[in-house]
Amino acid sequence: MMRKPDENNKIEHHTTLYSSDVLIVRRGQEFQVKITFNRPYKPAEDNVFIFYSKGTYIPVFPAKERKSSWESRITDTSDNVVTVGITPEANAIVGKYHMYVTVVTPFGVRRTKRDNSRDLYILFNPWAGDDAVFLDDEEERTECVMNEMGIIYHGAYEDIAERNWNYGQFNYGVLDACLYIMDKSEMPITNRGDPIKVARKASAMLNSRDDDGVLVGNWSGDYTYGVAPTSWTGSTEILLTYYKSRMPVCYAQCWVYAAVFNTFLRCLGIPARVVTNYYSAHDNDGNLKTDIILDENGRIDRNRTRDSIWNYHCWNECYMSRPDLPLGFGGWQVVDATPQETSDGMYRCGPASVQAIKHGQTCFPFDASFVFAEINSDVVFYSRSKEGTLELVKVNRTHVGRLVLTKTPGDVTRRDITDQYKFPEGSTEERTVLEKAEEYGCKRETSNPPPADVDLVLSTLEISIGDDFEMNLEFVNHSNQQRTVDAYISGSVVYYTGVHSSEFLFRNPKVKIGPNKSERGTD
Repeated sequence: MMRKPDENNKIEHHTTLYSSDVLIVRRGQEFQVKITFNRPYKPAEDNVFIFYSKGTYIPVFPAKERKSSWESRITDTSDNVVTVGITPEANAIVGKYHMYVTVVTPFGVRRTKRDNSRDLYILFNPWAGDDAVFLDDEEERTECVMNEMGIIYHGAYEDIAERNWNYGQFNYGVLDACLYIMDKSEMPITNRGDPIKVARKASAMLNSRDDDGVLVGNWSGDYTYGVAPTSWTGSTEILLTYYKSRMPVCYAQCWVYAAVFNTFLRCLGIPARVVTNYYSAHDNDGNLKTDIILDENGRIDRNRTRDSIWNYHCWNECYMSRPDLPLGFGGWQVVDATPQETSDGMYRCGPASVQAIKHGQTCFPFDASFVFAEINSDVVFYSRSKEGTLELVKVNRTHVGRLVLTKTPGDVTRRDITDQYKFPEGSTEERTVLEKAEEYGCKRETSNPPPADVDLVLSTLEISIGDDFEMNLEFVNHSNQQRTVDAYISGSVVYYTGVHSSEFLFRNPKVKIGPNKSERGTD
């Protein structure tokens, strides 16, 4: 019989926090198993460990003359008790295994019976140098693998807000729920040791679009048949509900997708963090520009404007090597479970190398061009005439991707990582990156419309819900001639995704302004 492993395995493998009755270890690192025979151990007799996971058998031979992909060695013997050290390959399949011992006897080969207490889980190992998720930074590794409590940033660029989140990656049942997600996706067992494939598959499975994944997105404001996205404070209930019901959980928005995805990645041992991008472009038509089309009256043409700019958008970064890319593009990779656009036919995004995005290598898989647009898009305004022709009105090249934040490792402060995604606006390096992106199909707007000689100054307002307010407008004429301005003033309820709900104000005043003068008005 095999005895239960002692606590040393969990300590050595950084798995003591998992709430589980069975052994949890990490690949690429030795763990110890004690076996008690019903007679003194005889090294001459052939004994074999067999690890089985969903149709895949892995034989492990302690005898040196017999080779196996997993290493093993006898570390101690005492009468009929043997201690064996077993080292799974650094690229071993991640998941749940059944463990057996086979011995050769005069009566033939005998194998131990199935016993659930001998099951074990093998996880990714960011502490092992040969593992693809190895992260050689203890503070970052502790934060992005072991920390259960997180801070997710939201709000606006000028008014950053925080949400505390309990990732709960070690809570009872969460590991089984995460493995079920891969089972539900029908992911081939042989792919489950590759963090690139695991992260990409999970980015599709965390949303319910096209595969009955974990979370149903809802930005409508009506959450009658589920939980409002703002009500969630942790991942555990969401994952366990999905695991037990086998049905998508209602409802999520971007930070919920990112938070639950973060739990999934950390639980399996892939270093991960939640990132927030302020003024994040949603490039709907793939031209890497945010096109805003105005009608002849100056209103945004909702029927023709498909792109939008989110006040903020949350995604994940996970840490891994990228042997499929040139040297230097491993490390942090963007993955995003919020269903925005399809990638290879499914709603998913990434993993996309952060280094590739910073250097304009938008050709690299996966979805680097989409993420590049989220932080680098030009906002291009066009005026559409009655005849349907478009005239370029204004280009804003600095609005999108103003600030990228994540939690500081080991602290409760925020960390600005904008410089990991882009070079400073207007720098030589930035121009070089944009030129590189253009080589791969990024069509930027090169024209520069002349600036208008009348400016509009709009005061900043902080208003509580339900309060009346007065808005002051100031028009400044910089020219030496009188100007007549046909103004269009609109007030709308806008979701943080940039989608307009309803218009509550519309004015179309005509203002005459003398040369080099200003004119004030209120509404």
